[in-house]
Amino acid sequence: MLKARVIPCLDVKDGRVVKGIRFQGLRDAGDPVEQAARYVDEGADELVILDVSATPEGRGHAVTTVEAVREVIDIPLTVGGGVRRVEDAEALLSAGADKVAVNSAAVAEPALLTRLADKFGKQCTILALDAARKDQPTADPAWEVVVRSGKVRTGRDAVIWAKEAEARGAGEILLTSWDRDGTGEGYDVALLQAIRAAVSVPMIASGGAAHAEHLAEGLQAGADAVLAATIFHDGHLSVKGVKAELAQRGLPMRL
Repeated sequence: MLKARVIPCLDVKDGRVVKGIRFQGLRDAGDPVEQAARYVDEGADELVILDVSATPEGRGHAVTTVEAVREVIDIPLTVGGGVRRVEDAEALLSAGADKVAVNSAAVAEPALLTRLADKFGKQCTILALDAARKDQPTADPAWEVVVRSGKVRTGRDAVIWAKEAEARGAGEILLTSWDRDGTGEGYDVALLQAIRAAVSVPMIASGGAAHAEHLAEGLQAGADAVLAATIFHDGHLSVKGVKAELAQRGLPMRL
């Protein structure tokens, strides 16, 4: 059985880690280099950096931040935000990223996923899928894709988009519940289960975790990895402590 991964996420704006609720009301949460080094010491399996203002501001990712973080970590690094072209991804990979995540640009031009996979390999091509629940007249839940840091609802069905993205070359899906992001209410388990049933590539659960039980629920719902930000940034929990608790629950972890 493959071991599950625990992944801290650094949402970055103007060279600082920020955190908010549903991508809004951002507050300062520290220096990305200091945070990254701490998470390595605590035993993080991977690290994700998302430039949350790059796409809304119409610019590329801050490559200097990626370079500075890479100098202090020796674990896999996924970087997203502002990736619109193969050249943008190449710059991030050259700066030290191992994988590149795309969201808004892939929705606008799905063939971008294929170009990235052809150029760098599927293992480097990550779909960042932000999903919000639709208002449904029936009891069955459904989700739509949101882009531009949650500012735009596309109307595109999230499950159908995940399947298309996998077919086009996405080697992993970073799945964030827009409704749960920053709320501490736990992952949207139904969303995780729906995407898991639709795709075979690895899936990272994101959005809403407040404690180890939420992370366990994400893994039990089919996620291969669990991502969190606020609980680690604010010092509520350590990566090491969370992994130990998950292991005690019988989940396979790298300790």
